[in-house]
Amino acid sequence: MQRFTNPLLRHVICSGCFDTASKRQCLQYLRALRTLHLNGFNTIFLGETGIPESLISGEKIAKEASPCWLVCTLVHTGSCQGWVPWRNKLQLRGELPIHQQNGVFQELCESLSMSYGKCIIVTRDKTQLMREGAKGQEPETGTLLPVPPAIYVSSTECCPEVARANGHEFLVVPSSYKYLYPMDVIWSSLKWFLIINNRKDFALRSIERTHSYRCILFGDMIVKGIEKMTPNKWKVAINRVKRWENYYLDTVS
Repeated sequence: MQRFTNPLLRHVICSGCFDTASKRQCLQYLRALRTLHLNGFNTIFLGETGIPESLISGEKIAKEASPCWLVCTLVHTGSCQGWVPWRNKLQLRGELPIHQQNGVFQELCESLSMSYGKCIIVTRDKTQLMREGAKGQEPETGTLLPVPPAIYVSSTECCPEVARANGHEFLVVPSSYKYLYPMDVIWSSLKWFLIINNRKDFALRSIERTHSYRCILFGDMIVKGIEKMTPNKWKVAINRVKRWENYYLDTVS
C-alpha cells in the first residue's frame, strides 16, 4: 500500500522509525532555531552541490567512466529573500586544499553582517552521525544545539567560532530530517535548468577542416540558472520548510 503513497508523505508514514535520539536532536535544533528567531536572527541556508561534466555537456557516459569526468562544486547561500548577495564559489572538486579556503567562510560572515545583520547560518553535515551529546538529558527550551568544531562544505571550513565572532550563530540540520533543509530543492531547480536548457545558447562551435570543437560558456549558464531561482521561488521553498518545522514541533515534542 505504501508504494502508492505520495513520496512527500512517505516520510511522515515512516516517521515512527526514527529513534529517540534522532527525535531529540530534531527538537533541540528546532527549539534553538525558534529561540534565535525571537532574538532577531535571520535564517540563512548554506549548501553545496556537485555538477558533473556530463550534465554540462549533455553527453551520456558509461558508469565505469564517470570517475574520470570532471565535477564542479558550487557553494552558495540563500534565504526567504532569495540568494544572498555574496560571491558564490564555483570550483573543480578538490581543486584547492582546505587550508587555502579558510578565508571563504569569514568572507561570507562579513557579507551577511552587512546585508542582514545577525544570522543563523544553517547547513547540513553529510558525514553527520549521532553524537554522544545528543544521548544525554534533553535540553531546556532555548538551549543552543551543540555543533562540531568545524563543518566542511566542499573545501571550505565552516567554523562556529568564526560565525559567533561576527555576531552570527551556526546550526546543523539533523541528518534524518531533510525536509528542514531547502537547498536540495534549490539545487534540483538549478540542475533542471541545465538539463532542459538549449546548450547552444551558451556554446561556441568551431568547425575546421580536420576537426571541430565546442566551447560551453559554463559560468554564464550557471549565472542564468541561479537567476531563474527567483526570490518568489525561494519564498515558496522556505515556506514549505516552515510547514515541516511546525509539523515536527507538533509531533516530535
